[in-house]
Amino acid sequence: MDPATEADYIARARAVLQTEIQELRRLDERVDAAFARAVELLRAALAAKRKIIVIGVGKSENIAIKIVATFNSTGAPCVALDCQNALHGDLGVVCAGDVVLALSYSGETTELLDLLPHLRRRGATLVAITGKADSALATNSDLTLDVNVTTEACPLNLAPTSSTTVMLALGDALAMVLLQARGFAAEDFAELHPSGTLGRRLLTRVADIMRKDQQLALVAPADTVAAALGVMTRCKAGAVVAVENGGRLAGIFTHGDFVRGYQADRHIADHPVSQHMTRNPVAIRGDRLAAEAVRILEEHRIDEIIVEDEERRVIGLVDVQDLSRARIF
Repeated sequence: MDPATEADYIARARAVLQTEIQELRRLDERVDAAFARAVELLRAALAAKRKIIVIGVGKSENIAIKIVATFNSTGAPCVALDCQNALHGDLGVVCAGDVVLALSYSGETTELLDLLPHLRRRGATLVAITGKADSALATNSDLTLDVNVTTEACPLNLAPTSSTTVMLALGDALAMVLLQARGFAAEDFAELHPSGTLGRRLLTRVADIMRKDQQLALVAPADTVAAALGVMTRCKAGAVVAVENGGRLAGIFTHGDFVRGYQADRHIADHPVSQHMTRNPVAIRGDRLAAEAVRILEEHRIDEIIVEDEERRVIGLVDVQDLSRARIF
C-alpha cells in the first residue's frame, strides 16, 4: 500500500474516533437528575416484579437490542418490542407498571409515535431517549434523557454514528448503575452465564475438581521414597501427600523433590518421605472457589495445592492441570 494512502486511512479513522469521543464527553457533562430518576424508575419497576421494555426503529432498534441484552445479562428482565408487531398483537407483552425505554434520535419516528397511546393505555411508564428535547416523543413521555450530538462521525454528517454510540453508551450507563442499585454481584452474574469463563470461575468449587479417593496419592511420612514413587505411578500424579494418623496433613513430596534429592544422593529411594517432603505445605478448603486456588498457585509458584476439610483432614489435591482441564484459567 502506498504510504501516503495508509497514513490517510489512519488519520481518517482517528478523526472518526475523536469525533465520537468528543460526543461521549458531551454526554458525560449532561448526565443529571433525570438520569438518576430513570434509574430509580427502573429499580422500582423490577422491585415490583415488572420489567423493562425497549423500543426503537431502524438503527435505534439495533441499539435497543444490545441494551436489552445488557439488562438481561445483569439480571434485569428486559424485552425488545418491535413497533410494527406491537400494533399487531405483541402489545400484550406490556403490563401496567412496566418501564418503556423509547429510543429515537429525532423523536419523530412515525412507527414509534403511533405506539405511544397504546403504551399509555397499558399503564406503562415512558422514558424517552432522544436527541431532540422538544420532539413529540419527548413531549409525550414521563421522562426524557438527552442524547443530542453536535455532529455525526460520518464525513457526510448523515450516517448515524456518533448518535448511536452515545445512545448505546447511555444504555450501558443505565444498566450498570441499575446493577449497583439492585446489589447485583459477580456471583449473580455467574449464575446467568454458567457456560462462560466467569461462570466457571465463580461457580466451581475446589471440591468439584480435586483429585480424591483412588486418584489421591497418599503415603505416611515413614514410608520410603520408593513406595511414594510407586503410589505416584499408580495414581498418575506428580506428587504424594504425606498424612499422619487421622488424615492430618504432614507434608507433600513431589516428583521435583525426588529429582533434586536423587542428584544429591543416589540412595534416596530407601529414605523415608519425611526426610525430603515439604512440611506445612500450602492447603485450601474444599468449599473454596476454584478461582482462589488459581490465585494461590500463582502467588506461591507451585503446581499442586492440597485440599482439606473443615477439620484440617486431607480430602484431595488439585494440580494445575486439573484447573486447566476445568477451564478455570
